[in-house]
Amino acid sequence: MRLHCRLAIAGTAVALAAVTGCGSSTEPAQNSSSTTVDASASSGASASSGASAEPAYAATVQPIVEKLMKDNVIPGAVVAIESPTQGNWSATFGTRVIDEDQPVTLDDYFRIGSNTKTMTSTVILQLVQEGRLALTDPVSTFRDGVPNGDRITIEQLSDMRSGLYSYSFDPQFNATLDNDPQKVWTPDELLDIAFSHPVNFAPGERFEYSNTNIVLLGLIIEQLTGESAADAFQERIFEPLGLSHTSLPAAADASIPTPHPQGYSFGTNVSTIDTFVLPEPQQSEALAGTLKPNDETDANPSWTWTAGGAISTTADMVTYVKALVGGGLLNEDMQKQRLSSIQPTDPSNPDAAGYGLGIARFGPSLIGHDGQIPGYMTVMVNDPKTDLTIVIATNLATVPTGEGSALVLLKGIIPTFYGAGADTGGNPAGVPSSGETSVQPTLPPSVVPPPVAPPSVAPPPVAPSPTP
Repeated sequence: MRLHCRLAIAGTAVALAAVTGCGSSTEPAQNSSSTTVDASASSGASASSGASAEPAYAATVQPIVEKLMKDNVIPGAVVAIESPTQGNWSATFGTRVIDEDQPVTLDDYFRIGSNTKTMTSTVILQLVQEGRLALTDPVSTFRDGVPNGDRITIEQLSDMRSGLYSYSFDPQFNATLDNDPQKVWTPDELLDIAFSHPVNFAPGERFEYSNTNIVLLGLIIEQLTGESAADAFQERIFEPLGLSHTSLPAAADASIPTPHPQGYSFGTNVSTIDTFVLPEPQQSEALAGTLKPNDETDANPSWTWTAGGAISTTADMVTYVKALVGGGLLNEDMQKQRLSSIQPTDPSNPDAAGYGLGIARFGPSLIGHDGQIPGYMTVMVNDPKTDLTIVIATNLATVPTGEGSALVLLKGIIPTFYGAGADTGGNPAGVPSSGETSVQPTLPPSVVPPPVAPPSVAPPPVAPSPTP
């Protein structure tokens, strides 16, 4: 199982003022939900009534999420939405443990996978601001033995245009993950695997997601700062933003803080090298509930390191993605450079998802990243024009049809804010040529969302496009 988005989207500083919303459900935990409203930002609610008022969009979003989770056998999820004009809303759905009544909570920790990449690139950009390196520096300045190292720049590592083979596609590597899930990997081991393969293309020739790039950046961070990447993240990102529930654990630490859901994945690492789509009859059996996913909760994630090893909560992720997109971690010029670096991953399709300096664009307006790692998937996005923020965390990596579970839910939610037909434009961290496609969820007429955002805010709809 590769770390694409797979690794292929929040904090005490803006912790939600939690007030219980929906009443209890008589359905099993897998289909139940509870909601929390931030009364101080609820649009249309008076000071006296705001504590019990839900944003208008909640009545549309909640049944969409419930249906998509049922149709795609997603065990549990947390959804957090914040909008300055339409109100804040957080909800939990389903169960921490398949076939058990253990409801997910807003406090649950999740492995956040490739969202970690945004943190790695953020520290690199901070070091650029400090004059410690330049985006145009060749990687050979800092690391010997990198194929094309004298031609690959720091920028091309960050924006996924280096051409370096991603170690996470190596068959023997994936077999080891399956046979020895507790193995503690070192960055040098991962790079040795990557560099045993020829490069895929010349530096800068095209976009291709590669975990090798971000492991290299992690080593450069440690070389320039003289401290561990985990300490650099803590001092430069987590502490300034008040992210007290976010960490990059040590390589030997495969635990997740309590509370947390169990994390599940269909297939093995080897069977999902080329595609996450389950073959028949496994796909039908999984959708019918007769084939259960594997429990990957305790698998050691050291093979992801600075490319996907972080752990967080949805509240911390809300805080973080707002700073990632809106500013607060970089100076104004560097922040503008980062946002302007985002380019379509498919140059022939301007509506395709985009990628830049450790940051992704989904559809025309939502910027952030996603993270898929065995057992979990998260996505965090923010619209810099409206400050709409959506964070989703689930305890299933991919659904039986091959798409990342959190992206399935995001695709169902965004038409509520951007109009029918709005889509993510695919997944910039998806598997190339795998058959996985960007499919708009099919909803019954009673659940199809009307646009909620006013016309002056809602961007034009974007037709679905194949996953890059």
